Amino acid sequence: MPQHLETDVAIVGAGPTGLFAVFELGMLKLSSVLIDALAEVGGQCTALYPEKPIYDIPAHPAIEAGALITRLEEQIAPFATPRLLGRQVNGLSGQAGDFMLTTDQDDTIKAKAVVVAAGAGAFGPNRPPLDDLPAYEATGAVQYYVRRREDFRNKRVVIAGGGDSAVDWALALKDIARVSVVHRRPKFRAAPESAAQLDEAARRGEIEMVIPYQLHALQGSDGVLSAVVVATLDGETRALPADSLLPFFGLSMDLGPIAAWGMQQAMHHVTIDPATCQTSIPGIFAIGDVAAYPGKLKLILQGFSEAAVAAHAIFPIVHPGEALHFEYSTSKGVPG
Repeated sequence: MPQHLETDVAIVGAGPTGLFAVFELGMLKLSSVLIDALAEVGGQCTALYPEKPIYDIPAHPAIEAGALITRLEEQIAPFATPRLLGRQVNGLSGQAGDFMLTTDQDDTIKAKAVVVAAGAGAFGPNRPPLDDLPAYEATGAVQYYVRRREDFRNKRVVIAGGGDSAVDWALALKDIARVSVVHRRPKFRAAPESAAQLDEAARRGEIEMVIPYQLHALQGSDGVLSAVVVATLDGETRALPADSLLPFFGLSMDLGPIAAWGMQQAMHHVTIDPATCQTSIPGIFAIGDVAAYPGKLKLILQGFSEAAVAAHAIFPIVHPGEALHFEYSTSKGVPG
């Protein structure tokens, strides 16, 4: 059923940065509404890698992505923020202090400011150009993310790619599965420490490194995989026995209707003023991976910082002429 809501701030995107924006706004006694195209909060942390450990969240030496989302939900629970999930924002009109957003489910949201926390928009995996790929995707023999590590116990797993996801999952699965890593060159794009751990695991025989090769074909029948065929640039091929293939070639991003709002963009990202996180349209702010500015780091913790910056910049839009007497949370506590 369509909902018709009025709030101080509409947050488009319910990933970790969007969730933390609820908290930062709530601490300034600003109300908000969360809107996301996915059916649950958490963005990529929930949809793509809930069991993947994250190591650079302050005070957590390691925390799984799904657990991080759970903690963020606990943190914003006092604010009872409405959630419009499984909906895509398809319309925006108005100006700072008086925006109207509409969704593909005919919801309407009246807001004084808008925060775009949409990651890099709608996302999907970059698929390898292999024959009969859909049949193996349908059975789960080919997957583009790991939701449950245990699903791969005692399996022969081929991981393709040279970025953080490929290296991280090779390290995470090596103790429960037979793992082969396929990459077209010896150098990996992953974090240096992770790449060093991969090299050490390969040296100990815990992971098979298949270099320099790239994916060539799939062998099996009726969606049941038996081998992954890889090839060198010279055409030399070999078959790797496999039950599962995990191709990690990144995600294709699409800002969708947000791209038509008229905000200044750079390389499919939204340009902001880092001092306020405001876009080229007054009253519309962008935080997290979708935001672009000189020196930007695509880290969850930087998105958290941007959420705080944006919240303080939004306060005078919601309460024009009213001074903000900011207090630290240690003395202020969480508003009831």
